[in-house]
Amino acid sequence: MAGIAADGPAQSGQQQSRDVENHQAPAPQARAPQAEPPQETAPDGSGAPDRNGEAPQAAMSAQRLSAQNRPEARSVQSKVTVPDSAVLALLGSRDANLRVAEELLTADVHARGNEITLSGEPAEVAFAERVFGELVEIVSKDDQLTPDAVRRVVGMLSADDNESPAEVLNLDILSKRGRTIRPKTLNQKRYVDAIDEHTVVFGIGPAGTGKTYLAMAKAVQALQTKQVNRIILTRPAVEAGERLGHLPGTLYEKIDPYLRPLYDALHDMIDPESVPRLTQAGTIEVAPLAYMRGRTLNDAFIILDEAQNTTPEQMKMFLTRLGFGSRIVVTGDITQVDLPGGQRSGLRVVREILEGVQDVHFANLDSSDVVRHQLVTDIVNAYDRWQARQDAEAEQQFARHGRSGRGGQFRERA
Repeated sequence: MAGIAADGPAQSGQQQSRDVENHQAPAPQARAPQAEPPQETAPDGSGAPDRNGEAPQAAMSAQRLSAQNRPEARSVQSKVTVPDSAVLALLGSRDANLRVAEELLTADVHARGNEITLSGEPAEVAFAERVFGELVEIVSKDDQLTPDAVRRVVGMLSADDNESPAEVLNLDILSKRGRTIRPKTLNQKRYVDAIDEHTVVFGIGPAGTGKTYLAMAKAVQALQTKQVNRIILTRPAVEAGERLGHLPGTLYEKIDPYLRPLYDALHDMIDPESVPRLTQAGTIEVAPLAYMRGRTLNDAFIILDEAQNTTPEQMKMFLTRLGFGSRIVVTGDITQVDLPGGQRSGLRVVREILEGVQDVHFANLDSSDVVRHQLVTDIVNAYDRWQARQDAEAEQQFARHGRSGRGGQFRERA
């Protein structure tokens, strides 16, 4: 406003306004816009940029605007009261169960006396309440709670199934010498329920998922409750990828190694001294699959184990042995086929053949149902990933060369 001051202090306000208009700079000519660096100021307003070269005032304004637009996360708290008689069983030895729950749950978990305090976002606290509600229900029935059971409860609830984990883990099948056999996963419970509801059930899954063991428990239960008159256990006599040659001994001594896993399961469920007596009386029969031909099996609970090592013809022969008042359970792992010469597995094709046939059920188990060492689950998953990569590579090679038949190495798939 230097030009305004040069005209003298006696000018009126109207004269000053005219002088301002006369001294304004002319409008600049239009030109292409140029990017200019933003004005940077220091936090103290001195105009110097901060260490990061950012304009703190502008950044703070953006943060305030973002905070206004972002919904505010609210924390809630809930308390679960545990019956005094169930506190020790719930927490576990040296708080082992509590530590597993703290590890798996996103809500904060604090135990004091007979109260479990849960803190966190509403959804996290609500899920933790469901978990501890199921755990309290399990221990309230005088059932032993283990860290593995805590993991399975969290896993079942995370899967968002309608089944109650407490009902799954408290389903008793058979008790012997204070030890109770029951399903440990949701798929195992569905498998057990299917055995009750269908005449023929296929249990298909990897090693360690309890396919044969649970079927044996249901067979012994059916025998004890007079639902059947005898149990027949059979499996194909096929070496697991190796040649054993001519085994010494009698016929039964030769086939005994193939049937030993079935005897081991029987000894877990029936007094060992009773097994020879029941076997001699024909109440329990353990025999190779070849012995089933030509028979009709009435009022029996029949289990075919290692069914992946049957041919389609053997599978048909076995299934047609079914008589009145009998049930059949077929178990196997289609990833461990030991048939020689690349023969097709009867277990792999039977689902397609029997699709739509009433009173036949296929129960599928996977690595999440493995009840052996945790490492077994990891091994099964590793093999599944490897097989998936092999299948993907084979599909790519087939897509590139299969239809052209180049070199005769690839054929059209049926």
